[in-house]
Amino acid sequence: MGFRRIISLVVMLSACSLKAETINYEIPRITKAPTIDAVINHDEWSQAKLVDLAYETGPGENLPAKVKTTAYMMEDGENLYFAFKAYDPNPENILAYLRDRDNIFQDDFVGVIIDTFNDERTGFEFFVNALGAQGDLTRDDARFNEDSSWDAVWESLGQVTDEGYVVEMSIPYRALRFPSGLTKQTWGINFLRIYPRDSRTSFSDRANDRNLDCLLCQSHKVTGMPNIEAGNNLDITPTLTYVRNESRDPKVQSSWQDANTDTEVGADVRWSVTEDWILNATLNPDFSQVDADGGQLDINTTFSLFFREARPFFLDGADYFASTNRLVHTRNIADPDYGLKLSGKQDGHTAGIIVARDTNKSFLLPGRLGSDLAELEGVESDVLIARYKKDLSDKGSLGALVTHRSANGYHNTVTSADGKYYFSEADSIEFQVMHSDTDNPQSVVDDFDTAASQSDIAYSLRYRHRTRDYNINVALNDFGKDFRADMGFIGQVDYRKMIVGGSYNWFGDPGSNWTRWGVFGDWDKTVDQSGKLLEQENEIHFNIDGPMQFRTRFGIVQRERYFNRDAGLVIGEDNSYFDENRFMMFTEFKPFSNLTVGNFMAFGDQIDFANTQLGDLTLFEPFMRLQLGKHFNVNASTTFQTLDVPGGELFDATLYDLRFSYQFSTRSRLSLTLQNTDISRNTELYNHVDDVDINARYKTLGTQLIYSYKINPLSLVYLGYSDRGFQDDELSTIKKEERTVFAKFSYMWQY
Repeated sequence: MGFRRIISLVVMLSACSLKAETINYEIPRITKAPTIDAVINHDEWSQAKLVDLAYETGPGENLPAKVKTTAYMMEDGENLYFAFKAYDPNPENILAYLRDRDNIFQDDFVGVIIDTFNDERTGFEFFVNALGAQGDLTRDDARFNEDSSWDAVWESLGQVTDEGYVVEMSIPYRALRFPSGLTKQTWGINFLRIYPRDSRTSFSDRANDRNLDCLLCQSHKVTGMPNIEAGNNLDITPTLTYVRNESRDPKVQSSWQDANTDTEVGADVRWSVTEDWILNATLNPDFSQVDADGGQLDINTTFSLFFREARPFFLDGADYFASTNRLVHTRNIADPDYGLKLSGKQDGHTAGIIVARDTNKSFLLPGRLGSDLAELEGVESDVLIARYKKDLSDKGSLGALVTHRSANGYHNTVTSADGKYYFSEADSIEFQVMHSDTDNPQSVVDDFDTAASQSDIAYSLRYRHRTRDYNINVALNDFGKDFRADMGFIGQVDYRKMIVGGSYNWFGDPGSNWTRWGVFGDWDKTVDQSGKLLEQENEIHFNIDGPMQFRTRFGIVQRERYFNRDAGLVIGEDNSYFDENRFMMFTEFKPFSNLTVGNFMAFGDQIDFANTQLGDLTLFEPFMRLQLGKHFNVNASTTFQTLDVPGGELFDATLYDLRFSYQFSTRSRLSLTLQNTDISRNTELYNHVDDVDINARYKTLGTQLIYSYKINPLSLVYLGYSDRGFQDDELSTIKKEERTVFAKFSYMWQY
């Protein structure tokens, strides 16, 4: 049966769901702003619209809420004001901690989701825990994505009371994007409370139909806000950074070399051209990575590791540049002299453009079985990213994306078209067609034995059926061997892959400790562009959610997989196929209200990529989140990995990532990060190492100490110290090779 006929049959059999009745809230306009002090004063809030969060939407399915929550809302033409009375019969059980921004989501918290364009696709989320700490996100229902990296400037305060807790919020219109020129606005709105006890329970002002493949499409509406404007608001954030770096080679130098000191002045500018179009600019920016990336073991892998973007200039409006595949990864713009970005949405048309001049250049060189990283040091390059998308009815869309990077003797250009179409409220199809054109500099041609010019196409196609009880997914991916997306993160090319999978869920009865369980799995097959089998995989997993916020996912994977290192990652003989059978399990639960523990583990077969042979993998990744009092927090994660091969244990690797923080207030924080790697190898078992020496013992140790004071996400002070050391076979202990003292000061001026 052809792919079209499969989709048509499933669509014909799909049950049609009806949305619950939509309520239109009228938001009142006030003339005097309330004081944000976590006290709901009757005189200040007497005109507010009151909304009850009457439904338990998880784990119960639209049951009456077990505790009472009342939301208040009003506005004054410049700000939205929200307040919450979250009642609790046992306020001593409220999880209320002082937190840094976006770290509140394990606590008791309340908030609001606002669909300002009323397109039932995208929204802004504002949440506050019981002590006033903030969490803000953007939501993209079309891509099933929430992004906490977005930060807005707004005000909140919370406090625990004898009856529960109270939260007040003030959100400026200038922090949002919305249609301009309207005498009256209509937005989607959803009020939410998270109540983490034995189960993580959610309460809402509206019932949730789990047969609908969306959340924003079920939101109630709020109307009013006459003639609101963001105005031609201008935010200017000057920055001052100081970095003092010392380095040495501990194998030959006992003393530190002359310090490299760098002081820079820069500025970020955000201009609201209209309510729905924002211009961002940055001059001589500080793009330093302040907080340490999460630790990852880079051993026995052929693909590059991925690290998320964390820099404010790129995060504002980042969702405007997203598409089916990761063709835009702005972390590739490593050290720009300047950047300019314009993004906005009007009448269902979304567009964005980024231009930048980058002083450093690195990019992935993807292959069928692995990827390399090329670096062009000291080479400046020009960057252009342009995105357009048109919304269609029922959450569908059509879009185009262009990325371009060029330097002397080098360029990479990617053009693509993408779209999504809903056949029904449960059935959708998504596609992206891509073309790339590349000219490589001679250094890349020589170092990586690649062609001077490359050009190829790629495409992705996915069908999805999603209902309350079951999901079906069918996907096709085809990437030509010369396809390159240097401004994105595409690690594998020269393959064609088909995936067929699905899941089925059961739900516990009201009041049951075991709230949900299910089964999910898929079959996939990958071949290269010549038709040679690279991988064929079957997997099945089970999931269970229960008491103490317990959840587990476990299952088995069976695959036939090709690999041949001796052939230089080029397809060789049929005896380079390996059968991998593996058991995997993830578990997490809260034995106490202030402690979360969990573990991921895997046992079974694993290819030894260094020697093209099959080994026996043992992997444990335990983690812990501990809160001691209102202020002190510990996050600890560890990775233990071993691989046994014929002849003995090939390697034993351990990674520790320990993070301690003391939150003096919601603004002031001291944090300490320790990251340690310890890898032991049996060098006699390595028979192919590309003429690179293999250390029998390799250790690293990195520390970072940071004090931060944040008035808001853009007005802040960072003071910090970091260092890094290593030990190999030539050193008897870990010796420091680099240490840095740094400071950053920035302050946002609003006009």
